[in-house]
Amino acid sequence: MLLVDTHAHLDQEEFNEDRGEVIARALAAGVEQIVCVAVSAASSEVAISLAGQWPGIFASVGIHPNHCAQAGEGDWERVLALVGQPKVVALGETGLDRHWNYSPFEMQQDYFDRHLRLMQQTGLPIIIHTRESEADVMAMLREARSRAPLHGVMHSFVGDAAMAAECLELGMHISFAGMVTFKKSQPLRDVAATIPAERLLVETDSPYLSPHPLRGKRNEPAHVVHTLSCLAEARGCTPAELAAVTTANARLLFGLESQN
Repeated sequence: MLLVDTHAHLDQEEFNEDRGEVIARALAAGVEQIVCVAVSAASSEVAISLAGQWPGIFASVGIHPNHCAQAGEGDWERVLALVGQPKVVALGETGLDRHWNYSPFEMQQDYFDRHLRLMQQTGLPIIIHTRESEADVMAMLREARSRAPLHGVMHSFVGDAAMAAECLELGMHISFAGMVTFKKSQPLRDVAATIPAERLLVETDSPYLSPHPLRGKRNEPAHVVHTLSCLAEARGCTPAELAAVTTANARLLFGLESQN
């Protein structure tokens, strides 16, 4: 099976001691491509640097909602300057978060709107984070869709079937992370079974959200195989069949086949 981990924070300090070994384990598990997702201007620069060091690593650029208040003067301009760099395949992650009180909500909305407009200007897919802010995110997606088409992914999706259906109607892909494997997550697995095959993605959100049976340990891209297997069971297909579909989806969405 060949897999793409569509969301991993390989730039973060949790991987500083063994990043090379982590990537080697991913390759050994069949994870040939990884999107290293940024959370700040500095993180975006590191993600691009990592993408330059490893052939299977690609980068997003953007500012996470929980990092908006930490953004310095000129940080958004730094992000804009990185958009055209080699192996930059996405914008974000961006979105809204009411769980943590790290950034004022109006500031989060401003940065989310910037990313949405940049997506519509550049054609790069957007990676969207939402936590306890589903209604707010959907309102902004509807507004953005009224201007121009949407193109991207609802990352680490935990919403209900109605939200998933509207996201699909708006043009988004749906990606599942380790939470779909948790014993209490049968409702989420039921939602996953409803997603059209051509809009489904898998991810780890490394180093977070380790899937069952690895909860409590640091997550890493090789572990995406556990999420894939859980999704395959929920959808009544084999892991190999689902791997082929989700890998094709990721490569098409992020343009990975055209990258070196």
